[in-house]
Amino acid sequence: MDLIKLKVKTVVLSSQGLCSLLLTDEGEKKVLPITIGFFEAQAIAFPLEGKTPPRPLTHDLLKTICQKLNGELEKVVITDIKDDTYYSEIYLRRNGDIMQIDARPSDAIALALRYDAPIYMAPRLVEFTYDYSDIFKDYVDGDID
Repeated sequence: MDLIKLKVKTVVLSSQGLCSLLLTDEGEKKVLPITIGFFEAQAIAFPLEGKTPPRPLTHDLLKTICQKLNGELEKVVITDIKDDTYYSEIYLRRNGDIMQIDARPSDAIALALRYDAPIYMAPRLVEFTYDYSDIFKDYVDGDID
């Protein structure tokens, strides 16, 4: 299975108070939107904007613990969607072994940004993507909800 590499484009707040994480493929042709909570959006926004929170957030703490235990995040894979909920896995390397760990996509991506680790999605999720130009035309026009 050839995974599709993604990058975090932005996090947006809709007029209804929901946050959307917008992931794009490398060619910026497709967008995978994932609805996330406000605190998860904040945890993603800090590293995305190159900022450091005044105190470590949970994901910063987890990274520090992993590093102290000689663990490194190899990659994140968004694997599935069931009942409108996305699933993902983080791949953690420690002492030459790879551990595959179930995680919410928002948590996995918040960690990936802190590690500068690659983010992928399973090819079967392409059907849940949107054309980049359609999404970002609305975003630029202020019509994103």
